[in-house]
Amino acid sequence: QVQLVESGGGLVQAGGSLRLSCAASGRTFSSYAMAWFRQAPGKEREFVAAKSGSGGTTYILDSVKGRFTISRDNAKNSVYLQMNSLKPEDTAVYYCAVSRYPVPPTRYAGYDYWGQGTQVTVSS
Repeated sequence: QVQLVESGGGLVQAGGSLRLSCAASGRTFSSYAMAWFRQAPGKEREFVAAKSGSGGTTYILDSVKGRFTISRDNAKNSVYLQMNSLKPEDTAVYYCAVSRYPVPPTRYAGYDYWGQGTQVTVSS
């Protein structure tokens, strides 16, 4: 049974940093894209960042470029999101996801497995 477990969320002041982790179990995902999405209250789930199975292709949301970095460790079946210079508008539940494709989709429908989410709250 596939499981994705996120950790690292919390409450931080604007300008602060957090590092989210997502550990996958149940199968190996080194050939498949992994991603982070987020969902703020009353809003649709939004693509944040993704990395291909090989790690050679990275996509990232324009509004977080230069502040967020996605990385993955295939030996640990894990993906990470380093978030720096956080802003109140980054407040959301953050979800990790795994795709059926090696090249990362940027749409929700391209992902088959999802974690339960971790709350990130940025205070002003």
